[in-house]
Amino acid sequence: MSETRWLSEREQEIWRSFLSATMGLTDALARQLQRDAAMPHAYYEILVALSEAPDRTLRMSELAGVRNSSRSRLSHAVARLEEAGWVRRRDCPTDKRGSFAMLTDDGYAALEAAAPGHVTEVREKLFDQLTPEQVEQLGEISRAIQRGLGTAPAVTCPSLTAEGRAS
Repeated sequence: MSETRWLSEREQEIWRSFLSATMGLTDALARQLQRDAAMPHAYYEILVALSEAPDRTLRMSELAGVRNSSRSRLSHAVARLEEAGWVRRRDCPTDKRGSFAMLTDDGYAALEAAAPGHVTEVREKLFDQLTPEQVEQLGEISRAIQRGLGTAPAVTCPSLTAEGRAS
């Protein structure tokens, strides 16, 4: 068994600062979405993922991967979004065990209504606090962490983000 590589004092300081910043940012974004759009952050992320997918549709298993969520938690969230009329589920015609989630027009409208406030909050709380060089460094650091976790970088749709529809 290998010996534990304890964090140095400086690494501890950076680790705690990182945790505080990421938790604080996540909490601020969740509060903004709940306050301004009456929507949990997890629901917003699902709507964004579906809005960026071909035909605004993803297999539930793909959506769970994009959301980094358990299938049961995702199923519960999608059921709530179905109740709101924002998402519709349908069975996979080639695999009876699989199903698809599809963003409805009402769901897309809800996303379009929520996106400006959310993007403003992201800009104010994150990007406006950084220099352009720090933004690039943050991207590099984030990708390195994702590689270490074995997760793929988030898929983006430049045409949607450039138009300001979702982030």
